[in-house]
Amino acid sequence: MGITSSNKEINSSQIRCGGTFRVTLALSAAPDISENPTDIVLVLDRSGSMAGSPLANLKLGANTFIDIIDESTDSTQDGQIGLGSRIAIVSFSGSATANTQLITSVSDLKSAVNSLSAGGATNHADAFSTAMSLFDPSSSNARVIVMFTDGKTTAGIPPAPIAEAIRDSGVVIYCIGLIGDNGIDVDSLNDWATDPDTSHVVFTPDESELEELFADLAANISKPGATNIVIDETLNPSFTILNVSIPSTGTATTIDSHSLQWKIPSLGVSGNEGASLEFYVQHTGKTSGTLPVNQSISYTDDEGNLVTFPDPTIQVDCGTVVNPEPCPVPIDFTIGSCQDSLIVDLGDTCLESSGRIVQLNITLKNVCPKKRVALGIILSETDSYGQEYPRGMKTITVPAHSLAGCQDVEIQCIKFILPEDLTPSENSCRSLCHERNLKARIIAHYIDTDFQCCDSTVTF
Repeated sequence: MGITSSNKEINSSQIRCGGTFRVTLALSAAPDISENPTDIVLVLDRSGSMAGSPLANLKLGANTFIDIIDESTDSTQDGQIGLGSRIAIVSFSGSATANTQLITSVSDLKSAVNSLSAGGATNHADAFSTAMSLFDPSSSNARVIVMFTDGKTTAGIPPAPIAEAIRDSGVVIYCIGLIGDNGIDVDSLNDWATDPDTSHVVFTPDESELEELFADLAANISKPGATNIVIDETLNPSFTILNVSIPSTGTATTIDSHSLQWKIPSLGVSGNEGASLEFYVQHTGKTSGTLPVNQSISYTDDEGNLVTFPDPTIQVDCGTVVNPEPCPVPIDFTIGSCQDSLIVDLGDTCLESSGRIVQLNITLKNVCPKKRVALGIILSETDSYGQEYPRGMKTITVPAHSLAGCQDVEIQCIKFILPEDLTPSENSCRSLCHERNLKARIIAHYIDTDFQCCDSTVTF
């Protein structure tokens, strides 16, 4: 069967700037159908929500599936499923019907598909039970169920226990989901399908893609298991690999901070087999917005299987940062455990005043888009009697942001100088090491007043 499915997914849809998330790569493979005769039951949802073009596209997909299996079993589309493999059609709405038994006639299979009409509820449990009843317990053929549905269960008993019993008996279950008018429960599809879920479940909101999904699955079912698999993954430069877990099969090696390679000696050669790899990624760029996770990903094997991984994206929110004054450049240095002195070149510096530097970082909460803010900071120092002494005032115009909805805006590195010769401390000779009591008053107002939004608050 070759590579029957491939997937790439991330465990989060949105992170903050500098945030981390998990990436999972998954593959599934099985032996060649020409060497491993297989009984396949196509289980097709014909509930009321499939009426019109969804059902028409489903029929195209199912017929294409049948043609590909026909050709792959004896190298020609001769109208007969060959070499011991068979296909059956089950359709369901409020109840399920075996439209055919396990047969080899392509015309009879297509007639059953083309005769389907939509209407009624959605009974997945009866669909699974009916499909399972078609398999011959005495047959040595591999057994596969391909479940297609466009909605949630609305009739019958819960299907999960039935699907679990079917999997436990050795049947491989694939699920194809169409996100239709009634929505779809992806968690249920994952629960019903054979593990790993990521390589046995596909879904789409676009009915026109159904033919392609059925064709890809049929083509992969028809190919042999894969050997000498090599997957090369390179991340978007805005992301860095933090660590790579041990894969379920094969070995994974980090090439550099943005690249890794996963090698699998063989997969699905003697039976259905899945493989998965997890690694953790951190956003290290400066760009906000919807970013693609990977820059490129390639797959090769000795059998020439064609494998395409999804290209997930993640929303990165770096917020809005305003720097009214240059921030000091940090200098990293290390002193040894037995070293009692160190000379470090901190670069050029400018003496602005004699005294301590107080640096404030302020966050304005819930600032509306396209609204400038007038920000004022008044700093004072108090003595032990509560008497206040002015230490300066700064005013800043915070530029408007254009993000969707109200956002927090961070203003960094607002600096004040506390002169040592003006300290109210009672012990002036130790002023450099003496506690100093400060009080800051923050005033923030919108400059642009034509707005309807929540009030802004400030923290620092």
